[in-house]
Amino acid sequence: MAKQSGLGDAFWLDGYDLSGDVGSLGRIGGGLAGTQDTTGINKYAMERTGLARDGSLEWTAFFNPAVGAAHEVLSTLPLTNRIATYGRGTGLGSPAACLVGRQINYDPSRAADGSLTISVQALADGHGLEWGVQATPGVRTDTGATNGASLDGGASSAFGLQAWLQVISFTGTDATVKLQESSDNGGADAWADVTGGGFAQITSAPGAQRIQTGRSLTVERYLRVATVTSGGFSALSFVVVVTRNLTAVTF
Repeated sequence: MAKQSGLGDAFWLDGYDLSGDVGSLGRIGGGLAGTQDTTGINKYAMERTGLARDGSLEWTAFFNPAVGAAHEVLSTLPLTNRIATYGRGTGLGSPAACLVGRQINYDPSRAADGSLTISVQALADGHGLEWGVQATPGVRTDTGATNGASLDGGASSAFGLQAWLQVISFTGTDATVKLQESSDNGGADAWADVTGGGFAQITSAPGAQRIQTGRSLTVERYLRVATVTSGGFSALSFVVVVTRNLTAVTF
């Protein structure tokens, strides 16, 4: 693929689409919190052990006091975890970074020229920052039970996956979003539900969820996002991001 800019990106937080209110992201960071020196006195070079996984998202938003916009959503500073998703573009398969973490500040700043912006930081809690791919083309809107377009992972993987759901809006009784898999895009191998790949039932919006499958689960090459319902729905707008683990991962 060619080099890309950050134009046409998106940002969702706990089911709120803040893409139009977020002006920039200062840090989208993950990896290790640090290393511990474990060098013995008999060594001629440093030995280090990796420490806990960590991550953070920092962004600047414009002050918008409308319902469901930046000020209302960010100024609450909840004591519980938030789920944030940054989309590098909004196409099927586009990269996305996801974070379960605590929002630790809400710092508006008014410059001498009258500009009013808000600095916000969220620190990972329990999982670190996780990069994945969008299994929906940005925000997808279903008007009933739907089988979405497939996502080609290139090959099967053997260490399970994590997935995130941002529910932007919902009208109806209930809906369930789940991942399905096939080795040949639904040819001879019919689509089947991914074990542990179903999100909790949706009855309202906005909202967000994170799930993870078994750590040794084999995931087939192709994935798709399906919606099902028992009581019916007329509109569901949502985003799904998936991360395949290419090596053993422990949280």
